[in-house]
Amino acid sequence: MKLDFLDEFSDPYLKEDSGKGVFLAGVALGMLAKGQAGQSGDLGNSPLFKQINFGKIQLRDLKKHLSRIPELIRAYEIPHAGMIEVLAAEAGRLIITGQKKDLGVDGNFVFAVAFMNAPKFCFEKIFKKQEEGKE
Repeated sequence: MKLDFLDEFSDPYLKEDSGKGVFLAGVALGMLAKGQAGQSGDLGNSPLFKQINFGKIQLRDLKKHLSRIPELIRAYEIPHAGMIEVLAAEAGRLIITGQKKDLGVDGNFVFAVAFMNAPKFCFEKIFKKQEEGKE
């Protein structure tokens, strides 16, 4: 798992552990919603998407959704389950070690961006395969 790409963002919220945790939570939950959507790929049809109150998410809500990931992965037979679990675990660790008590506008924005672009961040950045001959 590679998270060094987060340093490329200039948003101060992503410079803090809790901000990185919210971002990773968005990626993990976005991947879960994508798996729930199935072949259609329409995130709006996933049960998780309908449960998230975008723009008004509180830290308590985010923790609740993260705590349900193991159950939902098994219930929906989500592809890439291992990656989602690793992301959720790291997101939880960063949120716990962070100082933030509320997501606010910045956290809600970071979460939404990560959620809506989850496959891109997951496959092209976080779990990108090494090129041959490079470490």
